[in-house]
Amino acid sequence: MKRFLAAATASILLLAQPAAAQSILRDAETEAMFADMSAPLFKAAGLSPRDAKVVLINDDSINAFVAGGQIVYVHSGLLQAADNANQVQGVIAHEIGHIADGHVVLADAGIRPALGITILSMVLGIAAMAAGSGDAGAGIMAAGQQAGMSKYLAFSRTQESSADAAGARFLNSAGISGKGMLTFFKKLQQEEYRYGVENIDPFMQTHPLSGERIAHLSADLQASPAFNKAPDAALEERFRRVKAKLEGYVQPAARTLKDFPDTDNSVYAHYARAYAYHKAGYPDKADAEAAALIKARPDDPYFQEIQGQILLEAGKPAEAIAPLRAATEGSNNNSLIATTFGHALIATENKVNYAEALRVLKLAVGRDDDNPFAWYQLGTAYELTGDTARAALATAEQASMRGDLRTAAQSAAYALGNIPQNTPDWIRAQDIAMAAQNDMDDNPKKYKKRR
Repeated sequence: MKRFLAAATASILLLAQPAAAQSILRDAETEAMFADMSAPLFKAAGLSPRDAKVVLINDDSINAFVAGGQIVYVHSGLLQAADNANQVQGVIAHEIGHIADGHVVLADAGIRPALGITILSMVLGIAAMAAGSGDAGAGIMAAGQQAGMSKYLAFSRTQESSADAAGARFLNSAGISGKGMLTFFKKLQQEEYRYGVENIDPFMQTHPLSGERIAHLSADLQASPAFNKAPDAALEERFRRVKAKLEGYVQPAARTLKDFPDTDNSVYAHYARAYAYHKAGYPDKADAEAAALIKARPDDPYFQEIQGQILLEAGKPAEAIAPLRAATEGSNNNSLIATTFGHALIATENKVNYAEALRVLKLAVGRDDDNPFAWYQLGTAYELTGDTARAALATAEQASMRGDLRTAAQSAAYALGNIPQNTPDWIRAQDIAMAAQNDMDDNPKKYKKRR
């Protein structure tokens, strides 16, 4: 089940992000759910849903964060801990608050004063030591470090409170109930009680304690006409499906099979078990679960997708083509599903399928050019159809994404020499070559280390 640049189990792609020491989970159904649940919130914040998105991180901790730009990162552990879609919307609203208030950009305003206090204490402490007062000097430095940390933590708590308030406004403006935000904070409050809230120093935390957050937000959220609004049944259904398939992917198979025993014939159970069996290396059982999903909903593109993926990774690419073609068409040519379909067409090793693979994969990268596995498959399709120049361009795209500047530059140079000048592909190859070369020239030490 290992792929070049990606490890895939069923329809979920895990893409390594070495710089962040984390990995991104990409799944068509999950991304569609995130897009739909977050769009009203981004709009309420004055942001365009086309330019903003929610990304799932493969991490079992209960966390979400922003790191610049208009991207909200949600840990898989948070999705597993949430009871419903509305709770996830509450978390997303809070993180959008950070984006709207520019907190990542303003972070330096909190770090710089704290750092100044710490440095000043070190200077004074060293001076005291030089004068013969070793203990006094050490005390000055320790006190300065404590003061600097307290200064930063106070700044962080202020930002978190600001994001809470902004998130509440966005929920109310979007007509989305704030119950999920409050109940998720209550869930976090239970964790605080579990670890002994009486032993937690509120002034040494990056966030206000959950009880404080609930108290500050309750009145505003409960005053909204949307507070007692009935949950969106369709969104909750999608959430339960995504949560089940995610458990099947990220949790040990034994855990999933305990949570979703064979006696459970719900769609969610079949979904979770399909992933669990596939990951554990039981293709026949995984295929049986996928068949049960198809029987329940024959035209569901995500069920067709998992059926095709299981067949593909079981070494049956020819059998995988029909469900993956149906899934691609039924999902309006979703780029992730189309990439899997293109992969299956190539894997048949049948020349008859290569032209279709090329067409499907070109469409996939046209809609989503940030998927290295899609570029790898497109490069393979170009190579198989005799277009070595564009195969090199696809390799340059892929290498550029993973930071392999030498390969990116060399492949782009080959493409430049063999693609007609001033065409869109030629211009793109030129851009990659120039960017890679400039990066190598500007950062020779970093590039040598990376190699």
